[in-house]
Amino acid sequence: MTDDMTNKTSRREFLGKTSAVVAGGIAAGQTDSTDVAASPATDESKFQPEAFWKERMTPPDDGKMLGWLVDTRRCFGCHACEVSCKSENDVPLGKFIRQTIYKDVGEYPKVARVFLPMACQHCEDAPCIKACPCGALHKEVGGTVAVDYNVCSGHGTCAEVCPYGAIYLDPVAKQAVKCHNCYHRLEHDMEPACVPTCPSEALYFGDLNDPESKISVAKAELEESEGLTQLRPEKGTKPRAWFAGNAPVEVEERVPREGESYSPDAYNIYNWKQADAATDDG
Repeated sequence: MTDDMTNKTSRREFLGKTSAVVAGGIAAGQTDSTDVAASPATDESKFQPEAFWKERMTPPDDGKMLGWLVDTRRCFGCHACEVSCKSENDVPLGKFIRQTIYKDVGEYPKVARVFLPMACQHCEDAPCIKACPCGALHKEVGGTVAVDYNVCSGHGTCAEVCPYGAIYLDPVAKQAVKCHNCYHRLEHDMEPACVPTCPSEALYFGDLNDPESKISVAKAELEESEGLTQLRPEKGTKPRAWFAGNAPVEVEERVPREGESYSPDAYNIYNWKQADAATDDG
């Protein structure tokens, strides 16, 4: 594996080259054949032999440790991060690389809606890399978990083992798609598209090995004052994302699991009045 990302084909470039060929198969790509059946827990029997994935699990020796910090107390559910992500990465309608999941909490008349912006956790011990049968999943700069679109064949096993539902299969290219920290922007010293788009500055991204980086400073301050949590640490994947606020605890049950992915049903109008939100003044 090389750390020269300029030699890799990005998803945007791949779709540009193949759109003319696969245009006739779009209808077929909208069938259930692209969906991954849900499974209750990570199935290690789906992992490939260690010799096959060990090298790809090791990031380039660049001295960086890229990670995420989400201050859910600041998020007010505008979904700007999702929109910018879709625009930046050509994400089709009905599919999501990141999604803000919400839940109504409290008891009438004191109720509130909490929001949890979610995306790939870029795990240090990433099960998707272990399960990928074609060797497409690998570590990029700073430990970013990325997909090599010159190699991915769309098996979908990566989605079957992701504990956070952060991977979907593209209905056109028939390939796995996930957050890759906008590494095409990192090459030009730019942040992932979602970060500067967030109007409430709830998203932090950067090098955790740099004590002076914005994320390192914020993480240290919040750990001392508020405390930080990680999502589903019991999975043992060592996620590179931390959360401030109570949203992770409140919303965790609604975050997709193994074999699932972000769904447009999260925004269905019939979900606006939720059964578990005590908003009825009865």
